[in-house]
Amino acid sequence: MSLINEYRATEEAIKELQARLANLSNDDKLKKELEFEGKLRNLMGEYQKSLRDIIALLDPESKSGKAPRGAVKTTGTKRARKVKQYKNPHNGEVIETKGGNHKTLKEWKAKWGGDVVEGWATLLG
Repeated sequence: MSLINEYRATEEAIKELQARLANLSNDDKLKKELEFEGKLRNLMGEYQKSLRDIIALLDPESKSGKAPRGAVKTTGTKRARKVKQYKNPHNGEVIETKGGNHKTLKEWKAKWGGDVVEGWATLLG
């Protein structure tokens, strides 16, 4: 991109951002949120509390290292993959595999395309 094109694109982006900023500054919801944030920060300063103190007060289990109540602990094992059976309609050859790292399956996908070959699959279990 030439320097003048980059300049014009940047200038246009600035104009768009200024228009968005003007729209946002007139938004009542934004004004309320800014007012709330200001009052909260003043209150935090008055009581010498940080944002972490507020979070710990409102949600004591957020960073405590304990699992939340009712949480189920997982063992970290992967679930077993299901066996797929592929039947090539061109030559009647059948292969069974749990993953996509099968030599013949790769050859078929290279020759006829992955979407076509996946259409030949049936789930065994």
